[in-house]
Amino acid sequence: MSRRWGWGLPALFALCALGCQTEQQFLDQTQGSAIQTAVARGQFEMNCPQATGMVISREVVQPALQGPWVQGIPRAEYTIGVEGCGDRKTFVVVCPEGGNGCFAAGPGPFHQY
Repeated sequence: MSRRWGWGLPALFALCALGCQTEQQFLDQTQGSAIQTAVARGQFEMNCPQATGMVISREVVQPALQGPWVQGIPRAEYTIGVEGCGDRKTFVVVCPEGGNGCFAAGPGPFHQY
């Protein structure tokens, strides 16, 4: 029996490792979509089709809730500056891991305390 699992177990670990990506790879993979999301919102809000964007900062944020029965979703968060037509705006763009896109968060606090 140990002979049969001799190659199987290392192969299983190798397959699992291939499915995982580093935070850097996750950020690199979603950055283009994040920039596009921020620029589209900026072009609309500033009424400026020529507006362009640049990444100011980026990080992977781990979910606040993690436990044996509750699992949150890690997400990439970008701060993106959009500039054009004499105006500048900053947007926070969130890209959930495993999602199909990103969204630009609105200005101001999420809660009114």
